[in-house]
Amino acid sequence: MKAIINARLILDDSIVEKKVLLFDRKIIGITDHLPEGAEVIDVKGAYVSAGFIDLHIHGAGGADVMDGTPEALETISTTLLQTGTTSFLPTTMTMSTEAIDTALHNLKSCQESVSGAQILGVHLEGPFINASRHGAQDESYIQKPNLDLIGEHMEVIRMITLAPEVEGAEAFIRYLTEVYPHIILSVGHSDASYEQCKESFGWGVSHATHLFNAMNGYHHREPGIIGAVFESDVTCDIIPDLVHTHPSTLELTYRVKQEKLILITDAMRAGCMKNGLYDLGGHQVVVKEGKAELEDGTLAGSVLRLNDGLRKMMAHTSMSLVDVVNSVTKIPARKLGVTKGELRPGYDADIVIFDEDFSIIATVVAGELKYTR
Repeated sequence: MKAIINARLILDDSIVEKKVLLFDRKIIGITDHLPEGAEVIDVKGAYVSAGFIDLHIHGAGGADVMDGTPEALETISTTLLQTGTTSFLPTTMTMSTEAIDTALHNLKSCQESVSGAQILGVHLEGPFINASRHGAQDESYIQKPNLDLIGEHMEVIRMITLAPEVEGAEAFIRYLTEVYPHIILSVGHSDASYEQCKESFGWGVSHATHLFNAMNGYHHREPGIIGAVFESDVTCDIIPDLVHTHPSTLELTYRVKQEKLILITDAMRAGCMKNGLYDLGGHQVVVKEGKAELEDGTLAGSVLRLNDGLRKMMAHTSMSLVDVVNSVTKIPARKLGVTKGELRPGYDADIVIFDEDFSIIATVVAGELKYTR
């Protein structure tokens, strides 16, 4: 049994001090006294929270999910530890059927073997999207929603980003909602009208992917996807890098969505790397000054570190420390239905220790210390 002392523990509704956090592979509890024989970890006043969860990430450390190799997933998994991320959904791209199938087979075989942040399943971003909102996704590989591509991978898929207005989407969404309720269906890379988006929530869509990006904008006569999301009970995620979204937009989204807001990185292989030339989905990407762009200036994912996203939200919105931590712990964990994201007895001992500037001091996964700075 391990015991963290002298910590500022971030719980789901408060920050507590002068307590002892006990854990092994699971959280044992929070007590007033240090049990005899426990392995003591003195964090000297640092913050301690549940480990961060990233629902949308393509790569990091020079590796990409679409590389389709065990080495790529191991690199991403271990690199993410330095950002406080303890679990994630590796996210695919709109590429050829063969490339997607290879990536899914690789993810399925490696899900339990990576040594860093845990893989919780796959986020399939495309290819069932709207060509008019493809963004950095390769338009030539867009498909109508179908089961042929994903039929043998249903157990590993946890989220699908799709355009509910395209042909065949309604039947596809209704079928997955009924037969595979563990899969989160998310509107994204879509040009759905307000009415179409609202209707899709009734079919089973329950989330929105990188709100504001790769979708129609809000207009007072045509509120579109954003209007539908803002007045509905669905969750949504947003990229808080100050590149994809203006600080005012981040504040507005938080005020409207509150505990339905999740922060993501949408990071590509340049995450935690230097400026330079990289690739995403078969396209060359230029990374400089915190931006990842195609040659035509289209944003191509991000190079955001999740802990940096929390710092930016604290600096530019009215979110409290508990709020921002919940947006990458409790809220995504509950969306996924996993016993993570809270320092609660019986939950997985995924823990991150960080300072007042959100610099990561240590990362613990399933009770094991995996990273120290």
